[in-house]
Amino acid sequence: MPGRTRAPRPSRPRGSLPYDKSPLSLDQLVDRLTERGLGIPDPDRAGRYLRHIGYYRLSPYTIPFQHGGPDHLFREGTGFDDVLDLYAFDRALRLLVMDALERVEVAVRAALTDHMSTTYDDPHWYLDAKHFDDRGKHEGLLKIVRTTCDDRLRGTPDAGEDSLVHRSALEHYLTTYGSPELPPSWLMVETLTIGQLASAYRNLSGRSNRTAVAKSIGLTAPVLESWMQTYVRVRNVCAHHGRLWNVGLGVYPAIPTTPTISWLQNAGSLPERSRKRLYPVLVSLQSVLDSASPRSRWTRRLHDLLSTRPPMNLRGMGVPDDWADDGFWTRHLA
Repeated sequence: MPGRTRAPRPSRPRGSLPYDKSPLSLDQLVDRLTERGLGIPDPDRAGRYLRHIGYYRLSPYTIPFQHGGPDHLFREGTGFDDVLDLYAFDRALRLLVMDALERVEVAVRAALTDHMSTTYDDPHWYLDAKHFDDRGKHEGLLKIVRTTCDDRLRGTPDAGEDSLVHRSALEHYLTTYGSPELPPSWLMVETLTIGQLASAYRNLSGRSNRTAVAKSIGLTAPVLESWMQTYVRVRNVCAHHGRLWNVGLGVYPAIPTTPTISWLQNAGSLPERSRKRLYPVLVSLQSVLDSASPRSRWTRRLHDLLSTRPPMNLRGMGVPDDWADDGFWTRHLA
């Protein structure tokens, strides 16, 4: 059966200029920021932050406070603490998004293994290539799981069992059972990254299987596929402690067109300018939580975080000023 693969995006041309920038000491970096107009009343304190955060990790958070242009000059009155405040906000946002992503990812893992295992009455259903469109990708999946198992057996054994410490479920399977060689589905899905999980879902044969998995968390198959692609990118940003609040993700969640999917109630609540920002990702996360964790206080925590921020931050995320007035959010804020 032919796979539903996409043609790879062509590579962009490499640059041609040589990189000739010299590394700078902490004192030199503090001096550079001061020369550009950033208020730094305590250079030693600023140097400590740069030592532990890194100049090039912190520097993107200086850009919103600059006039723009090649000189990177700061607007009058901008202080080092303004930059730190934006950095701390972005960190809090990443942690909040990761909390929702964890619940969504776990729900997809459970939905995939529960549906396929019970539908085909086979805890090792994923070993059978007939359940997948692309046989090459299926072989890749088995290789990933086999490598994880081999690494576990070659590694240091888990701590011995007592009242508090138990071996992992994967180690228990591998050291207890000889066949099948690979673990059952509910252990298999735990060996996958979110990107590998998304790939395995996309490769399921039979639209009915993809539809059933998506339906269990309140979505349609095309929407879940789209959102998972976005979540792979978002999770990578968060896991590597990258800038999230105004980052260009490159892949954005599809906007649902069916009323069966929880979404913004007011069509004007998602302006066109917001569609390639973080805001629709936040909406999509709460949409899945409506099904997977309906009693979650995630919206309340999001509101508490965003309500403290200046308009600049909301614009960078694509969040409308009156975002919390939409019924999609207010039902969680009452």
